[in-house]
This record gives sequence, structure tokens and C-alpha cells, in this order.
Amino acid sequence: MSAIAIGSAVAAGCSKGGTSAVPGADARRATPVVKVGPWDWNGVIGTGQSLSVGVKGAAVTLTKQPFGNLKLSLGNAIVTEPPYQPDNPHLALVPLVEPIRPETRTYPAAYPINIWGESPHTAMADEISALYRTDAAGDFVTVHTVVGESGQALSVIERQVEPLPDRGHAFAASLFEVAAITRLAAAAGKTYGVGAVVLTHGETDAMNQNYEQGILRLADDYNASIRAITQQEQAVPLLLTQQHAAPGAVGRAGSPIAQWKAAMDRPGAIVCVGPKYQYPYAPDALHLTAAGYDRLGEKYGEVYYERVVLGRAWRPLEPIAATRDGRRVVLTFHVPYPPMAWDDALPSPHAAAHPAWAKGRGFEVEDRTGELTIASVTLGGATVTIELANEPTAPDLVARYAMTQDGDGNQGGRADGRIGQLRDSDPLIGYATKQPQYDYAVAFEVPVPWTRPGAP
Repeated sequence: MSAIAIGSAVAAGCSKGGTSAVPGADARRATPVVKVGPWDWNGVIGTGQSLSVGVKGAAVTLTKQPFGNLKLSLGNAIVTEPPYQPDNPHLALVPLVEPIRPETRTYPAAYPINIWGESPHTAMADEISALYRTDAAGDFVTVHTVVGESGQALSVIERQVEPLPDRGHAFAASLFEVAAITRLAAAAGKTYGVGAVVLTHGETDAMNQNYEQGILRLADDYNASIRAITQQEQAVPLLLTQQHAAPGAVGRAGSPIAQWKAAMDRPGAIVCVGPKYQYPYAPDALHLTAAGYDRLGEKYGEVYYERVVLGRAWRPLEPIAATRDGRRVVLTFHVPYPPMAWDDALPSPHAAAHPAWAKGRGFEVEDRTGELTIASVTLGGATVTIELANEPTAPDLVARYAMTQDGDGNQGGRADGRIGQLRDSDPLIGYATKQPQYDYAVAFEVPVPWTRPGAP
């Protein structure tokens, strides 16, 4: 059986026009939907650094494809570094499973030997397919391209880079796969376009003051370059998540704020999916476990489904206003699925290095005099009220969340790390993991008073 036939056979097992819901899929929508975009095969480009390629996720679990989702197989093609040849006859499409390609044991490692373990992509694809089958009783096929490079800055994975043998292949590899899949789709009588680029990145650029502008440039370059190949009319949004593990030292990182602000700069074109502090981290407290990558992929899949398939605007659990009344700082949130709640299963930070914020559940307040003691935090509808021990008297009042690390070294997912306990009540249960997919509050820093641009 050919590679294309294998993918088709998997898809054939999905009864198009059936009515049964898929276990683990979302049952929130009362009416069927029609997919946005005229494609049989919907491309997803995954780029970034180590968390995009499954570092420390070597215990792969998603080794079978339950739907019709696909990936490009290089077969016996000789693919080392750009320029690549998308018309190579050895290229084929095969069912999407983990690992995406054989795993590497070298560093640096660029495409095509860039995969370290379980990527988020099979879980993402399966979540999209499960949601679509429940809503539309049909098949939605995504084709995934994974080009991230562990440990590399945005300046290495963007378009304006001179490739070296072991790095700088990501952007060229993306366009190579898009061109190859476009050709294979035409040969199979299928239509193909790219629905989104997924960026899982930010650790290396944690303190890069130009990171926000770099994200905007990357989004523009991908959108223009992909559409020039596929000739699609539909724009290609960039979906991203915040990083929380770097720099591995006491203090705050700039890249999570840049990632959140980039989405405010380009509403809809760039989507901040949310944070990653809520997922299970590997013992190095920098990377995720295989289960963590799967949960991340399911959240990417849910947001892709909302933004790309349904064509709806989507924003994370994020603040939209900050005010003060005496000792009270009131933060108003955009809540994707009310009500908000505290997740006591996650550790509460600041018990040691920043005890003034120990009762803040991840919230932090400062003015020009320094840290202000938090007496309590309470939920009310779409608001979080921070009760301070004393009324602020100095200027430059600032409210933050999940921004300051207590301990030295990597502390991802730990009580000493950049973490918080605020979530919404998203009812989705992930298809692959069978775990709740709540939306957790983004890491942020805002002055008080403040109103989010474009709020609500």
C-alpha cells in the first residue's frame, strides 16, 4: 500500500456523514459547522525551539493515527540542508504519528534531524479531528510540518538567516514541505493550504528586547511566503504560547510579555494561546514530559479549531483592565469560559523568596518603594480583587502575574517558578490525554490603572 493510500485508508475509517460523537471531544456547540477554507488537507507549520520538537519527551505514546491526519515522509530522499528539492520522487505523505521523524541525539540539530521526542503535533491534529467530527460529523485532515531547532533564537529560525550545516534550516524547511505537499496534494486530486503556523519558543530570547518585533516579522514572512506557494486567499495566523522556564535565575523574563503583546499588536493574525506553566515538566524543569507535550498540543488544537476552522475570534484568559480603590487592586479579565477558579493542584509561588506575595496565588504588586504585601485575593465574576495589607502611597503601581521566579536555576512548573493558579472553566476534555483543558491566565505585567488596547 502506498503512503498516500495508507493515509486515505485511515480517513476512510471515519464515517463521513455519521452522527456519533467522538469520545473526549467538545460537546459545547449545539449545531454542526462547516469548515472554513476550501481544502481537503489543511497544513500546520510547527516551529520554535526545544519544546516544539519534544526535548525530554522521548517516551512517545501517540504511535497510531486514529483519524486521517498526515505528515511528509522523506523516504530515501537525501535531505541535508537548503536548498531542498520539493519535487524529489521519494517524498510521500504518511499517517501522522510520533515521533515525527527519527529522533536525534546530537546538538545543535536542524531539519530534518531536529526531532527529540513527542512533539505537540499529533495530539493537536487528533484534537482538531475529534472536535470537527463531533460538530460536523465528518473528517478534517491536517498535515503537519515540524521544523523547530532546539536551543535556537528567533534570529536562527526566521527567514533572514544564512543556513549552516547544523542550524538555520527552519524557515527554508517550512517552505520546502509546503511546496512538496502542494505537489503531492495535486497528484492525489486533493486541495491543500496552510491553516496556521504554531510558534513554541522564547527561552533563548527571554531577555531579547526586540523579541516582540521579531515575532511580528516572523508572522508576516510566513504569511507572505506560504501564500505565494499555495496561492491561497486565506491568511495564515500565527499561534503561540508563552514560555516560563528561562532565564534560569531569580528574576523576570521579557519574552512572555512580548508574546502576549504581539497578539495585541495583531488581533487575529497572531493568537496568544496561553501559558505553559500548568503542564507537567520534565525533571530538568525546562522542558515538558511527553504527556505535557500532548496536553499542549490539545490546547493548540482547540484554539486552531476556534480560530481557523470556525473562524471565530479567540483570546486567552487575560486581563483587560486594572483599577485601584484604596487598598484594593481590581483586575478585570477576558474569560473564555466562565467562571474563573483557582487550581489548587498547582503550587502557589512566593512562599520563600518573595513572601510579601505569598497569599497572591501568583499575583504580584509593586510600586516605587518595592514589593507590596498581599493580604488576600478573591474572585468575583470576571474580576480578581487583590487586597493589599496597606494602601499604596508611592507612584508607579504595577500588577503582575506568573512573572517572578523565586529560586535559581530552571523552575518550570514548580513552586519557585513563574507560575499561578488562576484558570477558567473550559469544559473540554482532551481527546488523547482525557485531561481537562482549562484556560490558564497568561503571564502579564500592567500598570495600575490600565486598560487593554481594544478591550473588551
